[in-house]
Amino acid sequence: MPVLVVNVDHVATLRQQRRGIEPEPVTAAHLAELAGARGIIVHLREDRRHIIDRDVRLLSQCLNSRMHLEMAATEEMQQIALETTPYMVCLVPEKREELTTEGGLAVAGRVEHLRDFLAPIHAQGIKSSLFIEADVAQIDAAKAVGSEFIEIHTGHFADAKTPEAQRKEFEKIVRGIEYARSLDLRVNLGHGLNYNNIFMFKDVPGIDEYSIGHSIVSRAVLVGMDRAVREMVEIIRTFAE
Repeated sequence: MPVLVVNVDHVATLRQQRRGIEPEPVTAAHLAELAGARGIIVHLREDRRHIIDRDVRLLSQCLNSRMHLEMAATEEMQQIALETTPYMVCLVPEKREELTTEGGLAVAGRVEHLRDFLAPIHAQGIKSSLFIEADVAQIDAAKAVGSEFIEIHTGHFADAKTPEAQRKEFEKIVRGIEYARSLDLRVNLGHGLNYNNIFMFKDVPGIDEYSIGHSIVSRAVLVGMDRAVREMVEIIRTFAE
């Protein structure tokens, strides 16, 4: 059965608006765990716009589930991953001016570089994932890099303006899942998934994890973190019925 991993970046975003101490993303992570999340995701960006180094260190020490560290493929981030030993690192593209990650990582053409970058991470027993589009060339490259997981970017599906466009993006993702699984890659989905559009994946096999942050934190502002996470966990649980 697929599981939910919760991204708490947007809790940190609210805190960083005042450069203060609240709301606390570590507390949000613990509440998400208690409500049924099977892992916690944080994206440590170069500009530290939301999650900061202190958050990563604390979460690495006190989570009861798994920590997924999203990061760019830089020497600085490699060192932080080796020091904090998350369950998994997920390599993502990163631009300073973007509001959120805008697309998948270009893995094709960078296989040797990314394989070398991940080698010391894998040697330390840390799993890796690559955040990519549902594209055959990118999936082939991800396999060549040696990652056990990929995370397929669902942002274009989530942002589609018409049912026809959404269906087209959905079918592309499904084909990507099927192809990745044929290569023995494990598949996670993430970006823009919410309490409504996630139902389109109800009958799609081969998904390990749903990576969801913004929609859960948005609902938590109104109903609380516990309820927001429990509602999403329950939705995903129905997919196995």
